[in-house]
Amino acid sequence: MKIVGLTGGIGSGKSAATEVFESLGVDIVDTDKIAHQLTAPGGKANPLIGAAFGPEMLGNAGEMDRQKMRAMAFDNPAARQRLEEILHPLILAQAQSDLAKIAISKAYAILAVPLLYERLTFRSLVWRTISIDCTEETQIQRVIKRPGLSIDTAKKIIAAQAPRSIRLQLADDVIHNGASLSSLRSQIETLHMRYLGLLSGADRCA
Repeated sequence: MKIVGLTGGIGSGKSAATEVFESLGVDIVDTDKIAHQLTAPGGKANPLIGAAFGPEMLGNAGEMDRQKMRAMAFDNPAARQRLEEILHPLILAQAQSDLAKIAISKAYAILAVPLLYERLTFRSLVWRTISIDCTEETQIQRVIKRPGLSIDTAKKIIAAQAPRSIRLQLADDVIHNGASLSSLRSQIETLHMRYLGLLSGADRCA
């Protein structure tokens, strides 16, 4: 089984894309969801976060206070780096465990990683990479619809991620997500069939 890395800036539509892939029978391992699990009540990362940043960064149930941590991390690069040093090994270990549970008979699985191009450990796992792409203006408009996220916060998050130009340069495949959901689905269905064709050919040559 091959692993396809899927990435894109915040608000690009990674979740919508993975939902389409999942509807086509492709298994998804989403590192954003893993990060949420690690920082939810009872999550493995919370004691480490409390020790590094203080108990005020944890909520009443022991979960990470996402709003406080977001404000700190995107105003303080050193704090963001420390948070990533805590979360990254835990996310990687869980992602590898989840990938190992996928049936070997599957042609490929999707590993969704927002910081795919920034993290060599994740890039080393994948066969091909997909970048979900849209304009920065579209990203901002989508992000500010989320609770507690302002235009200023959206811009800070975008600035902390790999530039759009770099993602487009490094991607093996690009899916444009600035139009309709039907357009997104059509592109993904075409790419899915191409992957199946490539992997079927690889099997015949093996």
